[in-house]
Amino acid sequence: PFNISVSIGMVEVANVGMTLEEVLRAADVACYMAKEKGRNRIHFHSEGDTALRERFGEMAWVQRLHAALDQNRFRLHAQEIAPLRDDIPEQGAHIEILLRLTDEDGSFVTPQSFIPAAERYGLMPAIDRWVVRNTFATLAARRADPHATPISTCAINLSGATFGDETFLGFMREQFAAHAIVPETICLEITETSAIANLSEAMRFIADLRGLGCRFALDDFGSGMSSFAYLKHLPVDYLKIDGSFVKDMLDDRIDRAMVEMIHHIGKVTGKRTIAEFVESEGILDALKAIGVDYAQGYAIALPQPFDATTVLRGNRSERDATADGWETLARTLRRKAS
Repeated sequence: PFNISVSIGMVEVANVGMTLEEVLRAADVACYMAKEKGRNRIHFHSEGDTALRERFGEMAWVQRLHAALDQNRFRLHAQEIAPLRDDIPEQGAHIEILLRLTDEDGSFVTPQSFIPAAERYGLMPAIDRWVVRNTFATLAARRADPHATPISTCAINLSGATFGDETFLGFMREQFAAHAIVPETICLEITETSAIANLSEAMRFIADLRGLGCRFALDDFGSGMSSFAYLKHLPVDYLKIDGSFVKDMLDDRIDRAMVEMIHHIGKVTGKRTIAEFVESEGILDALKAIGVDYAQGYAIALPQPFDATTVLRGNRSERDATADGWETLARTLRRKAS
């Protein structure tokens, strides 16, 4: 015997302003919403349905993302990460690679606009490969320039969808060989939520790439907060403290306590801690008092386009980096105001 259920999407066709194509698309999206809400139900399309409007927006992004990949319209940015303690050996710049999209009109689009659609419709593995390939090419070009600031750590974000890609390890091997990149300089960032959701795949994925020499960081740490038991099984090198705790830690005692607790967990498990969203001198001083290892945010440096000519501060002092970060921010604000 088979138990059969049905998911139905419905749209009223009395609206003469809708074309046949629009009616069918609305019913199709409503059907997907019925499946997402538990299946075996009916979902009605209505003009005021926020979830449906968001899904329409995501579906529109799919074609744009395919075009962006075909036309090479993604762009790399880099944001520097500064050590907060003198005993941390960094023999060059520590950066995180960020992704931007150049739209058809030439304007930059932030990842928050297109990543949800890319994740939902299975485009993230292709985008992850684009990022790795172009980051490695840029690192190779910088290495060939004697005047370029050396990079000791280059962090690259990977999506949870890439965990299950059994061909990704071979792809990484090919890219390391093609660009002569030292694997120890690459730190792959995965989010805490995606690691928990795919724990067995994440463990295998990390083990495979650590075998090549890569390091790992657990991004947005503290956002899941379900259990820290999984940390015993994830051999990562860095915990990135979720920025939602860092940005208000001077005014909210609970947020500060969370930062202290996460840093303590990192210390106990032998992992370095990186605080995100560091946007003021006061937050920097508080993080140093706690003992956090690294800081990332506008108080350190703004993201900037990353290519062979990008000027990086490297292993200069955190105080100098902070001063330059605020000066860069001030110049940017003045430019926008004018």
